[in-house]
Amino acid sequence: MIHSRSTGGQTRVAARRLAAVAGVGALFLGLGTPALAVPPTGAPPMGSGMGAGRIGTQPMDQHFIVMMIPHHDGAIAMADLALSRARRPEIKALARSIKDSQTQENAQMRTWYRQWFGGSVPAWGGAMGHGGGMGMMGMGGMGGTGTDVAWLKNASDFDRAFIQQMIPHHRMGVMMASMAQTNSQHPQLLAMQQAMVKAQSQEIEQMAQWYRSWYGTP
Repeated sequence: MIHSRSTGGQTRVAARRLAAVAGVGALFLGLGTPALAVPPTGAPPMGSGMGAGRIGTQPMDQHFIVMMIPHHDGAIAMADLALSRARRPEIKALARSIKDSQTQENAQMRTWYRQWFGGSVPAWGGAMGHGGGMGMMGMGGMGGTGTDVAWLKNASDFDRAFIQQMIPHHRMGVMMASMAQTNSQHPQLLAMQQAMVKAQSQEIEQMAQWYRSWYGTP
């Protein structure tokens, strides 16, 4: 587990992780995947009343796009910061790759959204985007937007802080894309979800290797 150096930093990281635990449960429910391995006795099966591949009245693919675009925006914001603040060329190169790939994916998802569902992609939950103060589903360190970008901007060791932020952010993206594949209705989006899982899993492993090499075992 990765820890901040200062007591204050440890407190902030712990608070974000607690928020993330709550957010993961909400994400499971939102994507139609049980938050518990075994549902409580007498509980209705997950997804009952929803219909296959739907969240309420919203198609699964529509729901995924609405959630994934602001999640990508968080990674792009962190990558932008790394391009100006990172000391190591490896971090800068990774940041460029993340920014380029996720900007392209966002543009493609917006195009698909207009074609499949009509109109522009709405803001998810009213708390997304830069300055929202919260990350994906209110998960603090997972979202990389608002206050978390501010925390990263002021980190004394930027490269270390970037890895600390980006690994859990990527893990959430991998989880979202993995779960959404189960009920994806569009082959194009399914292929993108599979590519997201592969690319971000590789980037997680690369960052973990760097962290061990530069800072010791997390």
